[in-house]
Formats: sequence, C-alpha cells, structure tokens
Amino acid sequence: MDMKKDTKRIVAAVLVINLMVAMMTGCGKTDSSAGAKGGNDSLTQEETRDLFAMDTYMTLKAYGKHANEALDASVKEIERIDEMLSTGKATSEIAKINKDGSGNASKETIDLIIRSIKLYKDTDGAFNISVYPIMKAWGFTTEKYRIPGKNELQKLLANMDVNKIICNINAGKVTLEKKGMEIDLGGIAKGYTSDRVMDIMKKYGVKHAVVSLGGNVQTLNSKPDGSAWKIAVEDPKDKSKYIGALSLRDQAAITSGGYERYFKKNGKKYHHIIDPETGYPARKGLSSVTIVSADGTLADGLSTSLFIMGKDKAEIYWKEHSQEFDAILVEDDGTIWVTEGLKDSFSSDRSIKVIYK
Repeated sequence: MDMKKDTKRIVAAVLVINLMVAMMTGCGKTDSSAGAKGGNDSLTQEETRDLFAMDTYMTLKAYGKHANEALDASVKEIERIDEMLSTGKATSEIAKINKDGSGNASKETIDLIIRSIKLYKDTDGAFNISVYPIMKAWGFTTEKYRIPGKNELQKLLANMDVNKIICNINAGKVTLEKKGMEIDLGGIAKGYTSDRVMDIMKKYGVKHAVVSLGGNVQTLNSKPDGSAWKIAVEDPKDKSKYIGALSLRDQAAITSGGYERYFKKNGKKYHHIIDPETGYPARKGLSSVTIVSADGTLADGLSTSLFIMGKDKAEIYWKEHSQEFDAILVEDDGTIWVTEGLKDSFSSDRSIKVIYK
C-alpha cells in the first residue's frame, strides 16, 4: 500500500505562503529601515510566528507596532481552540462527547456545532460532521489506511444522522442520540480559527496581516503598501506548479482537493474527502475547489461541500449564495471555472471559464 503523507503537503503549504509573502513584500523582508527614516515603521515592521497545531504547520505574519503582542495572543488562541475541538486529544470537549455520547460543551463549541448543522441543511447534506466514524474506518485519522467492506460502511452510514445531534445551550450540553455516532468539527475548525486570529489582530490594532493554517489562507486588509495580497493556488495535478494567483483583501482563500491526502491500493487512489451519501471518497468530477469569502469559517466548510457536490450542483449553490462567497472549481480534466466575482482578481496563464449569475 502506497501512502501519501499529509506532512509533506503541509510543509509545502507553509513554503508556498512564505514564498508568496516574500514576493509580496519584496526580497522576503519588509524595508523597516525605510519606514524608520520616515517615522512610519509601525506600519511596515513585519513579525512572524511558525507553529504546529491542529495536526498542521501554520505561519502567521503581522505588520505594525503591536504585531508581536498580537501574534503571541494569536498563538495562544490557536492552541486554546485546538484543545477544545481536537478529536485526537482525550481532554477536548469533542473527544469527551464522542466517548460518552454526551458531554458538557462551551457556548463556543455549541455555536460551531449549530452552525455545522445549518451548513449541513444548506448544502443538502454535503457538509456532515457525523462522518467521523467513516473517516476512522478508512484510516484517515491514523494513517493506517484500509478499504472498508460494504457491510461495514452501511452500518456506519446508518449511524450518521445530524438530526440526532442535540444541543442544549442553556445546560451547556451536547448529546448524540444514536449509539456509535461521533462528530468532528475539522471541516470548519481552521477556518473558524483564522477568523478568530483576525479578530485578535484587530483588537491589538494590527492593520495588515496574512495567516496560513495548513494552507488555509486569510488576510487582513491589504499589504502595508496598499496593494492586494497575492496568494498562489496549487495545481491539483502537480503541486510544484500553480494554476494561478488570487488578489485578496480582507478575505480567506481555502482549498480542498482529492490530491491533498490519499493512499493507493492496487493502483487506485482513495482520497480523504468522503461523500456522506456513499461512505466512499467523493468522485463528482472535481480535483479541487477554492472558496474565497470574508468569512473563513464558511469558506472552510464550503470548500469540502462543493467538492462533494460536483461542478453542476456547486454552480447552482453559488448562484443561490453568490453574496457570501466566490469559487474556483478545477475539473478532473483540468478545466478551470471561476465564479463571476473572481474574474478580475484571479490571474492565470491558463484558459479560464467564468460562471455568471
């Protein structure tokens, strides 16, 4: 069995964001000396943090007088959220709920579960936080990969019922009413975290920042010179290449694709994005989906959801929610579709088709 290690993808993501920020700021460093001469180094001074959390490598960059304090607070916030939501930490709220079938939960966790349930309904089931037992069955949570039998998957699918997740806000409790149910907020956790990091940046007076949480990129305002951040979008067929670059201001850009995490057996590839209808890796003709939105939590959830939907349903969904996000859809044959809102902010040397409302 040939396994693709997620660590390599994550390291590549960190290198991508570092490379792009180097390109954005010029020679990899901000000219703080020039700012000092002009008495405006509070705007141009760059500070950086690298860390490992949520099973991924992260890079945070902020500019300004209070950038260091903001980054320190952001790292603590990331670690706090990881401790609260991680399925792999026995002490987390989610792990305790999964273990016992019910458990106490903070308002923050309950709010995220409620939002996940809403997204489940909005996407006609494509976003499903109760898919976790099936992820475990395939070995994507442990890297002990295997192909589950059809009977095994049918039993697991029978336990997947988001409507059986009961949230009692007043009591601060979450109950999973079906035996064998487990939930995982990993589909929106990093997007939510990047939103929280941006809130912290604003609290400390930071005006310009960019973060990459395992490749999930979110920006605050523009670059210090007033121009847009340039973020590369990977080629799902060759991750050493890019299909183009996005110009972002105050937005998140989050990509999901079957090329990110997978294993091969008998010459066939099995990726980690599970279709909740079948219990098998989603195969709807898309190789990657990039969502651009001011709402990082939404972008995270929709990148997976639209990948599972496939191009036609994803296009319909965007037309119904075009005020909330835009998308780049890459089909298995390499065709690139860009929704109308990105036609002027996504640049590529490849042929692009635009989806209009």
